[in-house]
Amino acid sequence: MTQGLVQERVANALQGALSDAKAKGQLKMESWPAVTLDAPKRPEWGDLATTVAMSLAASEKRAPQDIAQIIADHLLTRDQLFERVEIVRPGFLNLTVKPAIWLEVLRDIERQGAAYGTSTVGVGKRILVEYVSANPTGPLHVGHGRGAAVGQALARMLRAVGYDVVSEYYINDAGRQMKLLGASVYARLQELAGKSVTFPEDGYHGEYIRLAAEQIRMSDGARLATLLPAEAEQLCRDLAYRTLLQHIRDDLSTLGIEFESWFSEASLIESGAVERAFAELKSLDLLFENEGAMWFRSSKFGDEKDRVVRKQDGECTYLASDIAYHRDKLQRGYDLLIDVWGADHHGYIPRMQAVMQAYGHPKERLQVVLVQLVKLLRGGAEVKMSKRSGEFITMREVIDEVGADAAKFFFLMRDSKTHLDFDLELAKQRSSDNPVYYVQYVHARIASLWRVAAARGIACPTASEADLTVLTDPDELALIRKLSVFPEVLEASALAFEPHRLTYYLQQLAALLHTFYNKHRILPPAADQETGEAPVAEEIAPKTTAARLVLMRSVQQVVRNGLTVLGISAPEQM
Repeated sequence: MTQGLVQERVANALQGALSDAKAKGQLKMESWPAVTLDAPKRPEWGDLATTVAMSLAASEKRAPQDIAQIIADHLLTRDQLFERVEIVRPGFLNLTVKPAIWLEVLRDIERQGAAYGTSTVGVGKRILVEYVSANPTGPLHVGHGRGAAVGQALARMLRAVGYDVVSEYYINDAGRQMKLLGASVYARLQELAGKSVTFPEDGYHGEYIRLAAEQIRMSDGARLATLLPAEAEQLCRDLAYRTLLQHIRDDLSTLGIEFESWFSEASLIESGAVERAFAELKSLDLLFENEGAMWFRSSKFGDEKDRVVRKQDGECTYLASDIAYHRDKLQRGYDLLIDVWGADHHGYIPRMQAVMQAYGHPKERLQVVLVQLVKLLRGGAEVKMSKRSGEFITMREVIDEVGADAAKFFFLMRDSKTHLDFDLELAKQRSSDNPVYYVQYVHARIASLWRVAAARGIACPTASEADLTVLTDPDELALIRKLSVFPEVLEASALAFEPHRLTYYLQQLAALLHTFYNKHRILPPAADQETGEAPVAEEIAPKTTAARLVLMRSVQQVVRNGLTVLGISAPEQM
C-alpha cells in the first residue's frame, strides 16, 4: 500500500527498530509483521499510532507492553525522526513526529503537482470497467446517474494508481425489450393518426415515447404508410432506438461522462458469438438439454442451480448474451473485469462468476460493484413524478436542476452499497451545509487569495524559497498531516472500489482548511475584506505569510487533484 512521505519514513523506522532488536537478540521473530499506522483518535496522543507490538505478542510469548518498550528504545535513536514516543496499554505505540519532518510533505506536493497522490501499483495490468449499460428504450433515470458517477470514478481512480483502464457501455439492443420499444412507438404513431389501438402489454409509456412517435411521423411518415404493420413496427424500433441512444449519449455527456467503448449486444448475435460460446461450453460438458430447453451447468461452480440459456421456443435468455459478452471481454485480454450493476442484480453475480470459472478463470476475475437506489427529496418529501419519463425521475432532470458537479458529488458521497437520500434543495445551496459547495469553495477561496496577493504585489514563493519552519501552529500541522495521507486514501479507495472514501477525505480536508482560514491571517490586514479572511487580531510577519501561502497552494493542489479524479471541476470562482 502506498503511504504518505512521512508515514513511509515512520514505517521504515519501525522496521529498522525491529531489525535492530532482532540482531541484538531482544526479539526472536521469524517473519516480519506488517507495520500499519493510524491516526490516534485524539491529537494529544500523537501524530501516528501502531499496534505492531501487540501483533508480535503471541509469537514472542511476551507482554505487548514489553515488546513496545524494546521497539521504543530503538526508535528514539533513529534518524532524529520523533519528538515523542509513548507506550499506552496494552501495547500501543503513539508517535509524535518532529514538525520539521512534516514540512517535507509541502515540498513533495509542490514537486509532484497534479501527479501528487498517484501511484504505480497497477502498472502492467489492464482493467475493463463496464457501467450504466441501460436498455436504450427510454431516458436514464436517477439510479443510472449514480451508477454512471460510480463507474467513472472507479475508472479514473484506477488509472490514477497505474492501471490501464477502458470504460465500456454495453448496449442492450437485442431481445424482447427492443421489440416492445418498436411496438410501443408504433402504437403511439397510430394513435397520432387517429386510429384506435390496443397498447402492447408491458409496453413503454411516458412522454418520450409519444415524442419519438411524433418525430418519426414527421421524418418518415410517408415511408411508413407504404409498409406492412410488421415492417413499420421494425422501422419504428430502429428509428426510436437511434434517437434514444443518442439521448443517452447526450445525457451522459452532460454529466461529464464519455466512454472509450460502446459494445452492441446485437453484434454478438449477428457475428455468431453466442452460438460459438454455446459450442465451446457444450464441448466442456457445461451445456445440456432438458425439456426442450438448453441449460448452463452453473451449479458446478457454486451457483444455487443451473440456468436456462435457450428457452423451449428457441429464444435466448439474457444470460446467453452475457456469457458471450463476458467471453469476449476475456478474449480481449483484460486482467480484471469490473461490472457496475444495480443492487437488484445481486443474485446474478454467482452465475456470471460461474461463467468465469467455466472458461478457466478464477471467479475473482470478475468483480461486481453494486449500486443501491436513490431517493430524491425536496423539502423532506420524496420526489417521484417525472414529466419526461412519466414514471421516474430522469438523470437529466436532476442535472438540469442542481448541476453536473453537485449531482456527481452527491451520487458519490455515500457507499454505493447503501441507499442514498439525495436532497435536491441542499445540492443547490451555496453554503457550508452543501458538501460539494463546501469542498469546491476551498479551491475557489484560495484562488481568490492569489488574485488579491497579486494585486497587492505579494509574491507566493516556492516551498524551497519560504521558511517553512514557522509553520508550527497546531492548525497548520493538522492541515499538513491531512495532506500527507492523500496518496494512501486515493490508492485505498481505488483498490476497494469505493469512491465515497475520497469524497469523505475531501470534506475532512475542507473542514480543516475553513477552520484555519477563519482563525488565522494569511495576508497582512489590508486584505481582510478582499479575501474573506476573518478579522482576527493575529499579527503576521512576512515570512509567516510566505509560508502560509505555500501551505494554501498545497491544499488547493490536493483538493484539485481529488476533485479531478472524481470527475468534478475545481472552480476558480464561486
